[in-house]
Amino acid sequence: MKKLFLSASFEETASLLHTLGEDLAGRRVTFIPTASVTESYDAYVHAGRQALEQWGLIVEDLEVSTAAPEEVTNKLEQSDLIYVSGGNTFFLLQELRRSGAESLIRAHIQAGKIYIGESAGSIILAPDIAYVKAMDDCAAAPDLSDYRGLNAVDFYPVPHVGCFPFVESAAQVIAEYESTLSLVPITNAQVIVMNGEQHRIVEV
Repeated sequence: MKKLFLSASFEETASLLHTLGEDLAGRRVTFIPTASVTESYDAYVHAGRQALEQWGLIVEDLEVSTAAPEEVTNKLEQSDLIYVSGGNTFFLLQELRRSGAESLIRAHIQAGKIYIGESAGSIILAPDIAYVKAMDDCAAAPDLSDYRGLNAVDFYPVPHVGCFPFVESAAQVIAEYESTLSLVPITNAQVIVMNGEQHRIVEV
């Protein structure tokens, strides 16, 4: 059964982790900050890590853009949860695919491991990520041959709706794709929660 917690701003919504119905204290979470590597601002990465620690989770970093294949496999295998931070969605997909983490994460999600995504980490689960070109620069991923996502959900998260500095870009995504894709827009105070195959939006 899928257990997903897809946020726009994890720091602002971490209090909603109880909606997963799991005791998290003392469990291990693989923390993947890769999407932030190309970004000049990354305070949200540190805030996300602190929020996880406040829940009593043991946080273990995995930078997939530099990690050896065996480290990627081992850390994902040994963890109880997977957390993927925000940043550039295209760079994130490029590095998940290059490192082999893409297929591993997909398999762990299917097996029922808890997955927490923030912004790019939420978008990446969609069937395809081309729809967020208005929000992220695809030039950050020159080696990405296509934009197929992990396809772990059948919808397309749109984070940061109405929230600075993504007010215009999020609105552009919605205007461009609302008639053709199953978009699920969320603000920084909302999360998409899945316990099984059905998703619901929960708000702080």
